[in-house]
Amino acid sequence: ELFVSSENQRADYPRFFRKLSTKLAKAARELSRKVKFSNSWNRAKLKVAKIHQSIKNSRKDFLHKLSRELVTKYNAIIIEDLNMRGMSRALNFGKSVTDNAWGKFTVMLEYKAMFLGKQVIKIDKWFPSSKTCSICVNIKTELALSERVYKCEHCNSEIDRDLNASINIREAGRTLLAY
Repeated sequence: ELFVSSENQRADYPRFFRKLSTKLAKAARELSRKVKFSNSWNRAKLKVAKIHQSIKNSRKDFLHKLSRELVTKYNAIIIEDLNMRGMSRALNFGKSVTDNAWGKFTVMLEYKAMFLGKQVIKIDKWFPSSKTCSICVNIKTELALSERVYKCEHCNSEIDRDLNASINIREAGRTLLAY
């Protein structure tokens, strides 16, 4: 998902690249079989470019609408400053992470919030948002990425891992807003 809010709102991201990947692969194969710089090669190259442009425009439109909705709804938006390039390489989520366009989304949030006189607060990427219990503030030392439900040994609570992290990020942002 693109994001999970502290109110358990989840962005239903349409995965534009995944939807058109077979069509793009077919067009790229057709392009590779053409004689370079011929008229048919130019047409095939244009077809591949149009598919890429369609993906780009669809993604951009979705992100603009979503960022506008969030900025008009909230006075302060608190996000985690994530290294998405590192995540895509290290965790083998390459296409999924880059298809989300998280960096572009955060830039859109920032300039739209600034335009409307609202705030976007970034929490440090090393803040243990996923490892901290949102109920009792107990920090788990080890937490595998495959564990999608956070189970606290201290207070015996169970909560969705992403929702737990978003609540912790909200609370960290509120403390920053208080200063």
